[in-house]
Amino acid sequence: MGRGLQTGSASSAPASSAITPTSFLQIPEGKYTATIYGFIRDNRFHDVIKILANEIQVSPKSRAALSLLAYCHYQVQDYHSASDWYVRVSVSVCLLLLLLLLLLACYEQLVRLFPEVNDYRLYYAQSLFKAGNYVASQKACQNVDAPQLSGKIVKLQASIKYEMDDLAGCKALVDQLPQDDSDKLVNEACLLYKEAKYDEACAKYLDASKMVGYRAELSYNMALCFYMMKQYVPALKNIAEIIEKGIRDHPELSVGMATEGIEVRSVGNSQLLHETYLVEAFNLKAAIEYHLKNYEAAREALTDMPPRQEHELDHVTLHNQALMNMDEDPTGGFEKLGFLLQQVPCPPETFGNLLLLYVKYDYLDSAADLLAENTHIAATTLSPYLYDFLEATLLKHTSPEEAYKKFDDLANKHIDILRRHTKQVQEARSNHDEEAVKRVYIPILMAQAKIYWDMENYGMVEKIFRKSVEFCNEHDVWKLNVAHVLFMQESKYKEAISFYEPIVKKHYDNILDVTAIVLANLCVSYIMTSQNEEAEDLMRRIEKEEERGNYEFGISRIMKSLEPFNKKTLAKHMIILKDSVFQEILEFFDNCEIHGRHVPVVIDPLSPDASQSPTGHRTAGSGGGGGGSGGGGGAARMLKSLFLRLYE
Repeated sequence: MGRGLQTGSASSAPASSAITPTSFLQIPEGKYTATIYGFIRDNRFHDVIKILANEIQVSPKSRAALSLLAYCHYQVQDYHSASDWYVRVSVSVCLLLLLLLLLLACYEQLVRLFPEVNDYRLYYAQSLFKAGNYVASQKACQNVDAPQLSGKIVKLQASIKYEMDDLAGCKALVDQLPQDDSDKLVNEACLLYKEAKYDEACAKYLDASKMVGYRAELSYNMALCFYMMKQYVPALKNIAEIIEKGIRDHPELSVGMATEGIEVRSVGNSQLLHETYLVEAFNLKAAIEYHLKNYEAAREALTDMPPRQEHELDHVTLHNQALMNMDEDPTGGFEKLGFLLQQVPCPPETFGNLLLLYVKYDYLDSAADLLAENTHIAATTLSPYLYDFLEATLLKHTSPEEAYKKFDDLANKHIDILRRHTKQVQEARSNHDEEAVKRVYIPILMAQAKIYWDMENYGMVEKIFRKSVEFCNEHDVWKLNVAHVLFMQESKYKEAISFYEPIVKKHYDNILDVTAIVLANLCVSYIMTSQNEEAEDLMRRIEKEEERGNYEFGISRIMKSLEPFNKKTLAKHMIILKDSVFQEILEFFDNCEIHGRHVPVVIDPLSPDASQSPTGHRTAGSGGGGGGSGGGGGAARMLKSLFLRLYE
């Protein structure tokens, strides 16, 4: 996400590793001030917080202790706590629980008790801004009356306007800054970024960098502009510069160690980490790799960033973790995205991504509820196209005819657009950039086809695909689904081969990367068209790869061999097991029960069997798994019970 306007930040130094006292009683007499300020100088803000938190219990109205405590909370980016502590300078302890509700009253009391300390007013306003309480922060700014702080107040007010999307008001404030102030250039660049003038914004960031020298923030913002213009090479170049400098200058941040499997402790959310922009850089790198379909590299970028515990993660990192690990951990993914929706602020992509994932996993009721309960978010974060697509998708189960009509209207609208821009689409294909086709038309087409697929009207599905051949005949998803629908008609195996074969041959070196259903369908098609040698060659390649072990593929092949189910009724097949085989099966289930007790088993990622993690996120079967079912052990017991009933 784009960075906001600049409000100024403190300098930092590497952290020390000395033994830390936890209270004033452990500090030698006469060394209190030197110790505290020494820790602050060394960026050991958490250590100061521990000491001062104990001191506050003894002297709850100590102005010096409260002021330093507030400063340290601010430096470690605990803005809500910083806001609490700054207010405590001016109010009694009994008002603390009413702090957020009586913000303005607390501020008025602060002014009355300490009218000469304008710095407190500024820090309080900054804390409110960082906590996302922009209206209250704006009010707090208006009460700061100190000429020496006017520059900082103007920058803070401009930042508030920027975050509230009042770009005209923001620009008016930025224009008040001196021409030789580098923050003026940076803030002008931020405004250009928000107006989607990414090229001009990048030029401004470059000018600012020439004025002040290297700053990680400026390098990141330039990378972000390149990303928005889809110029991934220069974006990755800027990101690499940030990462290399972070590794070289701050080895204590443990960059990349988690990916290497090295156990490292959390580095927390220090001011130092913020100033390196390593978290932002790795998130942007992950986004670029994800768009380039380098999914493993995207996940690696997230694990390469400085290690933090889950409850310490920022909202963007949490969102990206959920999205990029959805296939491996759908339960955690849904819970993280749901958690983020309740936070202020949250990444604007969260709402749309959660809806699309509900649709992908066929949780249409959950998607409908989410959309109905958050119409205000939908209006501001969903594009008209995405809103119409979701609305049509949610109608599929309740009114397939109406859903098809909506998809048809959407498809026709985008076909007209594509036909008017045929030349541009062809150029996009030649440049390997098919975003115009993929992002808009393909999802509509597939959703429309799925309505008839679910009705087993494969002829109609084929007809829908044929209508789109002029725009989609080079698209892999389109070709794969055409192959499927030809195969299902049982009279067009030869045509199905012409679509399946190029997909499989492209992955001959790693044939198990192809889904089992595609390999099985191609093999059947070969046999049904008397191409037995080709079928045998394919099977030999598969069996050679399977020697390495591939459980999922084997299970998929077993299930595929039983299709079509209506023609291969299992009740017609009788198998007589020897007693020795029966005993082996029972022993197998017993071993599974013993060794699978702590293996979590949750099939439905949205099921109530997912328990809560310490941060409020649900995890699949934690603490024994399976919502009380005993995890894998419980599943083994159930299967054994069913087997015994069949045997009887």
